[in-house]
Amino acid sequence: MKLIQSPHNLLLASMAIIVIGYSVSILDDWVPPPEPSYATPQPIHSSPPPLPAGLTPEELATIKVVDQASQSVVYITNSAIHRDFWSLNTFEVPQGSGSGFVWDRHGHIVTNFHVIYGADAIRVVLDDQTSFEAAVVGMDPDHDLAVLRIADPPPNLVPLAIGRSHNLRVGQRVLAIGNPFGLDHTVTTGVVSALGRTIKSINGRTIEGVIQTDAAINPGNSGGPLLDSQGRLIGVNTQIMSPSGAFAGIGFAVPVDTVTRIVPQLIQFGKVIRPGLGISLIPHTITARWGIEGLVIARIEPGGAADRAGLKSARETRSGRIILGDVITHVDGEPVRTYDDLATILDRHQVGDRVTIEIMRNGRPMSLALKLQALN
Repeated sequence: MKLIQSPHNLLLASMAIIVIGYSVSILDDWVPPPEPSYATPQPIHSSPPPLPAGLTPEELATIKVVDQASQSVVYITNSAIHRDFWSLNTFEVPQGSGSGFVWDRHGHIVTNFHVIYGADAIRVVLDDQTSFEAAVVGMDPDHDLAVLRIADPPPNLVPLAIGRSHNLRVGQRVLAIGNPFGLDHTVTTGVVSALGRTIKSINGRTIEGVIQTDAAINPGNSGGPLLDSQGRLIGVNTQIMSPSGAFAGIGFAVPVDTVTRIVPQLIQFGKVIRPGLGISLIPHTITARWGIEGLVIARIEPGGAADRAGLKSARETRSGRIILGDVITHVDGEPVRTYDDLATILDRHQVGDRVTIEIMRNGRPMSLALKLQALN
C-alpha cells in the first residue's frame, strides 16, 4: 500500500506523518483489486433469504443492525480527467475508491477527504446499486472529512443514525461497514480498543480524540462508518497502523462528535469556520534556531482579536533593526511550541470563546485574556 501524497496547496503540507516503528496508512483503494470482477460492487439480493434457525440473540441483533445501516452506506469512485495529446479527446482514469454514508435526504454524503482528493469526477453507488454523479460541497483536510452531494437525490435515501462519541467506553462492541478492495458492503466487528488517540491528517494537522478499534478495516473502508451495537454512527474510518501496510488489528476513526460539529459547516459554508487570534507567526523552524520556546508573533491583524487584547508583533526600527514581538508560551495553561500545538488547542473552541494567553514580552511573563475571532 502506498500513501497518498499530501496536497501541495494546503497549509502544513510539508509536515510528515510519522509513527515510531510503524507506518500509518490512509485507507483509500490505491491498490489494484484482487480480481477484475471486484472492480465494482456486486449486486445485492432485493430480498434477503430467511434467517437460519438457532441464531443467538447477539447474532440476530447484529444482523438487524447490518440490514438497517447498509442502506445508508455508499461506494465512492474517484476519477481524473485526462486529455489525449494527439486527438484532444478526454477520458476518465480511475484513481481511487472508498466508502461513505448518507447524511440526509438532500443527497449529502460524508466521506474522507483523501478519498476524493484530486478527483475530477466522483461517482456514488447506493445500496440498491443505482449510481449518481456527485459534486464536492465542502472539504476539511485538517480532519480528513468531506461532504459530497449527489445530483437529483432519490426520495428513498436512508440517512445513517447518528450517535455520540464522548461517552464511549473501551471494550464496547463496534461494527465497520465499507467496501474494502471494492468488495461491496463488507461488515467486520470488534471493540473499541482505546480512546483519545491522536493521528495526523493528510496535511499533517493533529486530529484529537480519535477512536482506536480492532474491527478489521482495509483499503476501501476509508470514509465508511464505525457503528455501535445499535447501528448508530460513532466514527468515520480513516487510517490503519500496520508494520506491513495491511490491517494488523489497529484502526482509527474520526469521532462522531467531531463529525457532527464539522459537517453542518461544510454543508452551509463549504469550509470550517475556525476560531483564531488574528495573528501570523514567524516559522517555528526559524525561531527554534534562535533558541526561542514558543510562538513569535510576526504580524497582527488590525482590529482583530490579538490587536484588541494588546498583543505586540515584530517591528523594524528606523535603523533597520528587527525587534521581536510577543512570544506566546501557553494558551489556556497548555504549552505551545509549534503552530500545530496552537491549532490543536483552538480547535476545541468556537468563535467568540475567551482564552487566556501567556506571553513573554521583553523577557517578562504576562497573561492576557482574548476573545477568539473567525478566521478568513
